[in-house]
Amino acid sequence: MLRRLTIERTTIFILFMLVFALASRVPVDTDTWWHLRSGDYMLNTGFITTDPFSYTMQGAPWINHSWGAQIILYGFWQLGGMTGLVIYMAGLATLGMFFIYRMCEGNVYLRAFVIIIGAATAAVFWSPRPQMLSFLCSTIALYLLFSFKYRQKDRLWLYPVLMAIWGNLHAGFAIGFILLGGMIAGEIIDKVLNPSSSVLTWGQIQKLILVGIVSVAALVINPYGVQILTVPFQTIGIGALRNFIQEWNSPNFQGRETWPFVFMVIALLGAVGASKRRLDWTSFVLVSGTIFMALLAGRNISVFAVVATPVLTFHLYDVLTQRGWAFQPMRRTTTRMAVINLLLLGLILFASIIKTASVVLPTIVQTTMESALPVKAVTYIREAQLQGAQFNSYNWGGYLVYALREHPVFVDGRTDLYGDEFLTQYLQTAIGGDGWRETLEQYDIQWVLIETNSGLARRLRDEANWRTAYEDDLAVVFVREA
Repeated sequence: MLRRLTIERTTIFILFMLVFALASRVPVDTDTWWHLRSGDYMLNTGFITTDPFSYTMQGAPWINHSWGAQIILYGFWQLGGMTGLVIYMAGLATLGMFFIYRMCEGNVYLRAFVIIIGAATAAVFWSPRPQMLSFLCSTIALYLLFSFKYRQKDRLWLYPVLMAIWGNLHAGFAIGFILLGGMIAGEIIDKVLNPSSSVLTWGQIQKLILVGIVSVAALVINPYGVQILTVPFQTIGIGALRNFIQEWNSPNFQGRETWPFVFMVIALLGAVGASKRRLDWTSFVLVSGTIFMALLAGRNISVFAVVATPVLTFHLYDVLTQRGWAFQPMRRTTTRMAVINLLLLGLILFASIIKTASVVLPTIVQTTMESALPVKAVTYIREAQLQGAQFNSYNWGGYLVYALREHPVFVDGRTDLYGDEFLTQYLQTAIGGDGWRETLEQYDIQWVLIETNSGLARRLRDEANWRTAYEDDLAVVFVREA
């Protein structure tokens, strides 16, 4: 039994323990909290069709496209608190990278090396939100497509099933159609330009198109019916997202968190250039398309990582094989080597457990949350029993939906609910721009919770009828004087 613990199996176990540890972090994303509140609300009150959390959009129709994921997320929260959120995030990330590993080529060392790069690239926007389920679904979708093309394994009947499930989890289901459309486009180009070397037949391409049509029909199987199809287009159409919200902006290449993305793009260019294997049109369309998406919005970097990781192994393996550098790990293991493998596994497992446990220690969680969220300001608001309508920072709205339930928020991360016009008005007010006084009067704002160094904070400090009730390095609370 001990000798079955070969070097290859040991490497695989170590690889995914490292991925799990990499994905383990303190969950401070503000949107996590309104998703948790939504899950709580649905389990205790009923299904959501109108906005129950803000006073600016109270009762307005709301397509809560993440309803299924919110219930799952809230279940992890109820069972394990912060630990549950970390397990949710790291578990989905690890499972997604496993499907990517299954698509890769080469020996276990090459795959492990590229998977670590891919995980570091995708991790830039990993957080305990419904988008983690979209990450997993995107890896499964690509796995089904790659298996169909490169390994002649036809499991395409699962694609509409996956899309039906995905449509009840997150609006990221659009990625499934991007991947499918990219493969269809790539195969058609390949068929036209390289008819003798193309892999799929016209009949198989037609089958992919049929799968896409059936998948659209499968999406309608959700509480909102055909309305769910409009959500991705509505979200993309919100100009305020691209102008002011970080994850919808182009990546900041000055930040080290984006360097794995840069490294992977460079590695792809080098591997494709050095390899004698032709970059087929499907890979070209998918890789170039997701690079473009990632350059438009940083949140799409993880989609690029899903596509680019297996393609990178295709060409790296070819380069290594050409030069005689590709070697296989030993299939048979001596008892001594098996013991060493077992000790190494135990060491990495222990380190991974310590890493995961460290991010959920109460002191670490409290310190990290206080550095990113207005925890102390919320404590003051409760103790002072502030009354009336609030104006709050968009960045903290999701947290306030959960942590300050007695006060409906002005705005939060549900951009598809608020729309472009309202978000633009909010942003002009938050920076202290034109019309900020009119906005506060229009909504009869009685107190304001905003970033300490924001433009609105500077404006209110100079206003005679507003006083600073609470302030720390992160947040400030202003209260209107009678």
